[in-house]
Amino acid sequence: MSSDASMAWLDLLGWRREASALYARVREELPRDPQAAHQLWQTGRNALFGHHPQSPLDAAARTAFTALPCWPYDPALAFSARVDTSGPQERLTVPSSTGQDMPLVRFGQVTLPVGTLDVYWIDVYGGGVFLPFRDATSGQQSYGGGRYLLDTAKSADLGSTAAGELRLDFNFAYHPSCFYDPRWSCPLARPQNVLGGPVRAGERAG
Repeated sequence: MSSDASMAWLDLLGWRREASALYARVREELPRDPQAAHQLWQTGRNALFGHHPQSPLDAAARTAFTALPCWPYDPALAFSARVDTSGPQERLTVPSSTGQDMPLVRFGQVTLPVGTLDVYWIDVYGGGVFLPFRDATSGQQSYGGGRYLLDTAKSADLGSTAAGELRLDFNFAYHPSCFYDPRWSCPLARPQNVLGGPVRAGERAG
């Protein structure tokens, strides 16, 4: 094993720690002031993308980087919902952006004013709850493979309400790493997670 590979793994550990700390601060602020929480999230992600060695941006792109483009905060696209787990679980193997297989378990659904989305468990070591989506902006104003609303394996988690509903705020939707560089492998949103209308909230393509 090369020392460069070992250092990359330690860098990745640092990225995950910083991302986890960022989302912890966001969860604390979100019930008090959603727009301030959103600004905190943007500032934190911009710092990671611009300066961290594990940024999805390559070195040349980091040099020119200023900020990830986002739509303005829209409170009408901030929801909370209970996961309906009454249906049968479904084990799936879905392709990633690089063609690698990703094992998922569809274990529930959330019904939101903008549509219904399946909720998945990433069925690998450590696991995590995963909620990707595509919408009418995908392939035009946002990545064609979709964006992520929830990915607890990567600490992207806005928490739950006191009533046990997931906080699902599309203003915090973000692009997977493969949008920025094809060397990254990312699971993509399935047809069951395509919304009919545009979701002009969260990170956009430019």
